[in-house]
Amino acid sequence: MEVLGYYLAVRDGKKKARFLSANLDEKVEEAFRLFEKCELCEHKCRVDRIKGQLGVCRAPPYILLSSEFLHYGEESFLVPSHTIFFMGCNFACVYCQNYTISNWLELGVKLSEEELADMIVARKKQGAKNVNFVGGEPTPYLPFILKVLRILKEREVSVPVVWNSNFYMSRKAMNLLKGVVDLYLPDFKYGNDECALRLSKVRNYFATVTRNLKEAAGDADVCIRHLVLPNHFECCTKPILEWIASNINGKNVVVNIMPQYRPEWKAQEYEEISRPLKVEEWEKAVRYAEELGLNVMD
Repeated sequence: MEVLGYYLAVRDGKKKARFLSANLDEKVEEAFRLFEKCELCEHKCRVDRIKGQLGVCRAPPYILLSSEFLHYGEESFLVPSHTIFFMGCNFACVYCQNYTISNWLELGVKLSEEELADMIVARKKQGAKNVNFVGGEPTPYLPFILKVLRILKEREVSVPVVWNSNFYMSRKAMNLLKGVVDLYLPDFKYGNDECALRLSKVRNYFATVTRNLKEAAGDADVCIRHLVLPNHFECCTKPILEWIASNINGKNVVVNIMPQYRPEWKAQEYEEISRPLKVEEWEKAVRYAEELGLNVMD
């Protein structure tokens, strides 16, 4: 794959992971300042999460995982990927595929930063090509993730960092990720704010995600995931693909148009997404992306 050159170089051991050159002491300090009146995501709840106050995400003031394992179902250039699923989410998607994680139907496992760093080292020895921070959503845990990376830097462990996110980070959180992430793996869900509010209960979606996508494309490699929703081509898929083509289409950006939508969680309550995606709906999205000249994954 010609795109994603830097990530692939790190993956193959030809370059060092970017966090090894980052000023992680400074980033950790700033992350915990944001934590005191939390502004890690665009909700900007401004609760004192150090004291355990809960925001929209309901995440605690420590690392809480649902699971971690070598994942072979991700994009081909990622596998095997050490996926780390953090508990909780700042979205409330009515069709969430990981609803037991995002809606706190699991208890989760509490870990220290040292313990998670040990897991990352162990998985790397087992063949992991990267460490893939996901959820739920990883953003609420950013201060702890940076501390984990600082431990790995002290141990001189080079592993590519994949930031697998809904991309609703605040501008301040996005700045903390710069120079740290090797591959951004954002979900670009909606082409307008109305669908985002109705189906994920978030405001100012399009401006926030597109702002962060521009920042990401200027910082590192990007693989944009777009899950095609039934009956949402005109309102979501089309404007998303057109925005990518007009704003960040380039050699370090690839688009994965995903066909695996299924009506999970509360999707049956929303008529237009209450059925699985049809093959022809996905094919229509792929054709349009190719017509726009996007770097579409095979």
